[in-house]
Amino acid sequence: MLRQLPQFSDPNLLSADIPFADAGVYRLDESRALVQSVDFFTPIVDDPASYGRIAAANALSDIYAMGGTPLTALSLVGFPACLDRAILVAILRGCAEKVLEAGAVIVGGHSVEDEEPKIGLAVTGLVDPARLVTTRGARPGDRLLLTKPLGTGILATALKGEVIGQSAMAEAIAGMETLNKAAAAAMLQAGVAAATDISGFGLLGHALEMAEASGVLLEIDGAALPVYPQVREMAAIGLVPAGSYNNREHYLPRVLESDRLAPATLDLLADPQTSGGLLLAVAKERLALLQEALDRRKVPFWIIGRVVEGSPGRLRVV
Repeated sequence: MLRQLPQFSDPNLLSADIPFADAGVYRLDESRALVQSVDFFTPIVDDPASYGRIAAANALSDIYAMGGTPLTALSLVGFPACLDRAILVAILRGCAEKVLEAGAVIVGGHSVEDEEPKIGLAVTGLVDPARLVTTRGARPGDRLLLTKPLGTGILATALKGEVIGQSAMAEAIAGMETLNKAAAAAMLQAGVAAATDISGFGLLGHALEMAEASGVLLEIDGAALPVYPQVREMAAIGLVPAGSYNNREHYLPRVLESDRLAPATLDLLADPQTSGGLLLAVAKERLALLQEALDRRKVPFWIIGRVVEGSPGRLRVV
């Protein structure tokens, strides 16, 4: 269906040649390119300021995933007329706090009356085309690292169902509020082979995007997957978001021997993430350099797998 839309042919649109690019990339000159992305969503937590911080961190993440530096942001707001305007102020304050932390500026935005609150950002940054990090550089022998635990979708579902309170997911909220700024700086210093951020398609979908873009097989150690507290318990009682089942339907056909996956592992792989971490593929000889760079910046990380020879564009869980 997308083929029916007008097609753009511009040699400066660098992202046109990058499968599953996390952001649009438009070259300005030999050393500068714009990197742009937009994201917004409905509340994932109860606290308005925290919601704003998470939304901002989530929108900024695509810029960081490609090695860019955020410069400006436009706010996108939907808000019900029946709610207290103080709630909106708190949401916008939380959002602005994270933009300030990123070193960027909010230059404006647009708001509409809506039935449910929505907040997000359209972000513009700069990147050196020579240092652009994409989904297509992973090679056999690379190690796979993840910089945030999994399970935010499951916890948000439990929160909406009032099975847990917001305090029970404090660690996950802190993780979602954390910018991927430091992780991106570490990946640029170490010279990673490929990267993407983990969001709505879950680790399952985004790992497969990297596998397809790079023409490789990714092998993930199911036992090594990091999780936020209470995620496994919530999944075990069926608090799995609808997006997880969409991810399974779309991506599982490309997972080798998917019928052998343990249900608990599948819950983590397919869980749609909000403001998730970076998935990094790094050459074995640069692994120690990346670990040191992440440690220096106090960025947590987990080695969750490797890139191997085999069926291109596929995933295997061991």
